[in-house]
Amino acid sequence: MARATTKTRKAVVTIAAWMIGLTIFFPILWTILTSFKTEGQAINDPPLFFFFDWTLENYAIVQERSNYMRFLWNSIIIAGGSTVLGIIIAVPAAWSMAFVPSKRTKDILLWMLSTKMLPAVGVLYPIYLMFIKLGLLDTRIGLVIVLMLINMPIIVWMLYTYFREIPAEILEAARMDGASLRSEILYVLTPMAIPGIASTLLLNFILAWNEAFWTLNLTAAKAAPLTAFIASYSSPEGLFFAKLSAASTMAIAPILILGWFSQKQLVRGLTFGAVK
Repeated sequence: MARATTKTRKAVVTIAAWMIGLTIFFPILWTILTSFKTEGQAINDPPLFFFFDWTLENYAIVQERSNYMRFLWNSIIIAGGSTVLGIIIAVPAAWSMAFVPSKRTKDILLWMLSTKMLPAVGVLYPIYLMFIKLGLLDTRIGLVIVLMLINMPIIVWMLYTYFREIPAEILEAARMDGASLRSEILYVLTPMAIPGIASTLLLNFILAWNEAFWTLNLTAAKAAPLTAFIASYSSPEGLFFAKLSAASTMAIAPILILGWFSQKQLVRGLTFGAVK
């Protein structure tokens, strides 16, 4: 009886997990399918699922109208640069909070996390004026700095959690052997926390890649990433759903491929230290 109950419970959990997964994936699937339709088929009622005249016309038009590779290159530089810069700054910060905590460490961590609750539009105006004064408006370096700062609380929190799972005695032994602070972080702490650092890199790269608010408000043409590429297919004349779907598919394809090939590393990092 107990075995039957356990099997039933596992079956229910499995079915529920598949339903949740399919629900989350369906908008992506629908976007991809719509990108292969004509504009008329895209707004057909009832909606056409698989049985329609497949076409690559939208992708051809998108390629002719926009320089996709320029937007892609901007996204890679901005997302990659903000993630790497954030890790470089966050590793020492998380190390100090994990291994040399003060009475205010938890308060600082909570304060950092609370900044994520601030509506971005509330600080847009002063940052916009600062960017104009500093000449950072519509520049890659400006977006790298902004995206690094808005994701810094997440980076520090994740690294702090991973570092807390590493025994402090190992670092103490390294100090007794004469390791400097730099050597301790680079050659002792970092290799032990590679799964956590890798998952932090991946997650924050995805967050920076998908960021739309700041990229749309602080860029115009030169530094515009793929989020601006997608937004360019909405116009006063209306939405061209098929072309918009094609642009969206081209924008999300690189990050979907990255997530697919790195999913094992991401899961491993996110569960790092969960089981001892």
